[in-house]
Amino acid sequence: MTKRDAIFPAGRQALYDINRYSAAIRSGDLLFVSGQVGSREDGSPEPDFEKQVELAFANLRKVLAAAGASFGDVVDVTTFHTDPATQFGIVKEVRFREIGEAPYPNWTAVGVTWLSGFDFEIKVIARLPQATSA
Repeated sequence: MTKRDAIFPAGRQALYDINRYSAAIRSGDLLFVSGQVGSREDGSPEPDFEKQVELAFANLRKVLAAAGASFGDVVDVTTFHTDPATQFGIVKEVRFREIGEAPYPNWTAVGVTWLSGFDFEIKVIARLPQATSA
């Protein structure tokens, strides 16, 4: 079995160690990012929903950056929502600010009943940029 190439953003390793999972796994030129939530520095949920979504995207951005990627490299997105009917407008606003111009990644939104105290979670798959040699 090939050893997992785990990716962690700076400063949050302890939160992943406590829960025993990796922020992302690099496999060839693909990056599989674990679900990111709107947690504050101590790992607790941000109570304001819009800020929670913004923090989830910020945490995702940090994981992507740790692997040398950005939102422009994302090809697949799955989001989880505890109350999609009332939350989706806010999620769309934040998403449009973060994801950028077309072509957009494909997107699947799933309504769920439990996210460990959070109301939004986002996970992605990204194709890592190829290193260019001079």
